[in-house]
Amino acid sequence: MPSPHPEHARRVAGSYLQPLLDAAAARGVTPAALEQAAGLDAGSLTPLPDSLPADLYVRLLELGAQLAQDPHFGLHVGECVKLGTYSVYGLILLSCRDFGMALEQTMRYEQLAHDLGRSAITVQDGVASYHWHSNYAATQRHLADSVFAGIRVFGNWLAGTALPPAQLSLTHDGGPPELREEYVRVLGAMPSFNAGANCAHFDAAMLDWPVPNADVSLYPVLQQHAEQLLRQRAAQTPAISQQVHAAIVRSLAHGQVRLATIAEELALSPRTLQRKLSEAGSSFQQVLDQARFALARDYLRRPELSLVDIAFLLGYQEQSAFNHAFREWAGVNPGAYRLEQP
Repeated sequence: MPSPHPEHARRVAGSYLQPLLDAAAARGVTPAALEQAAGLDAGSLTPLPDSLPADLYVRLLELGAQLAQDPHFGLHVGECVKLGTYSVYGLILLSCRDFGMALEQTMRYEQLAHDLGRSAITVQDGVASYHWHSNYAATQRHLADSVFAGIRVFGNWLAGTALPPAQLSLTHDGGPPELREEYVRVLGAMPSFNAGANCAHFDAAMLDWPVPNADVSLYPVLQQHAEQLLRQRAAQTPAISQQVHAAIVRSLAHGQVRLATIAEELALSPRTLQRKLSEAGSSFQQVLDQARFALARDYLRRPELSLVDIAFLLGYQEQSAFNHAFREWAGVNPGAYRLEQP
C-alpha cells in the first residue's frame, strides 16, 4: 500500500547524503563515479546539494553497493551517520531529556531530514516497538539497513555507551545467508528477515533513560526553528495535492471516494488529475491514504465513535479493510492505537 505521508515531491536533505558518500569513498568509489553511474552532471553531488529527490537517493544507495561490490552497503552507510546528518532534527535530539522524548521528536521532525519513510512508536506490556514505514518497496534492502544502522549508531552516541541490542525484524531477505554476520557486528543482533514490517522491539524502560549530554535549555529554541521549517515545507506543498485532499475530506463520509468523482469536482479529466499529481510527486492513492490516516487519528480520539462508524466515515465498506489499512500506516491496529491515546 502506498505511504499516506508524502503530499509533495519526496526529498532528502543534502546532509543526509553525506554518510552515503563517506561509505562509498571508504570503499574506493568517488562522487564522480556515482554521478556517472546515475547519469548526473559532473559536480551534482559535490559540494553537497541543499536537497535531492528521494528517488535519486535510493538509486544512489543501490549504485553505491554495486560499484563498491559491497553486499552490506546500507549497513555501512548507517555506520557513517553523525550529528550533522540529521541537520536541525539531530540537534533537537541532542536537546531531549530522555530517549522517549527523542523518539517522539523523531516522529515529528524526521521529515526535515528525509521523505524516505516515517517512524512510529508503540508501547504494550513493557515492550516498546519502533516501526519504520518505508516509502519504498520492501526489497530496498540497503535503504532499511542504512536507517536502522544509523539509528543504532546515533543512539549509542546519544547514550555515550552501546545500547542493548533490540529484537529486529526487517521486510527484506537479508542478502546472502553466508554474509549475514555483518548484521550482528553493526546492529548488535541478528534480525529476522522477510518480516511483515521493519520493526525494533526493546524494553520500554529504555524510554526513560536520560540523554547524558543533553542541553535541554536549547530545546525551545530548536523546536521553534524546526516548526518554522515545517511550516515552510507545508507552504511549498503543491496546490493540486491540497485541492485533492480537501475534496477527498468533503466526499469521504458520503461513500467511497473515486478518482473520477474527485476529478469531476475539480473540473479536470481523470487523466489530467493523475498527471498533475504525478508532476507534484504524488498520486491519488497517496493523497487518499494521507487524508484517511489524518481523519482516522482524529476519529479515534472520539470515544462516541465505534470502529465500525469510523470505517464508514472513511469510506470503507468493511471494518476489516479499515483495520488492515490503519495497521499498514501506524504499525498497530486502530483499537490498540485508541487505547494508547491520552
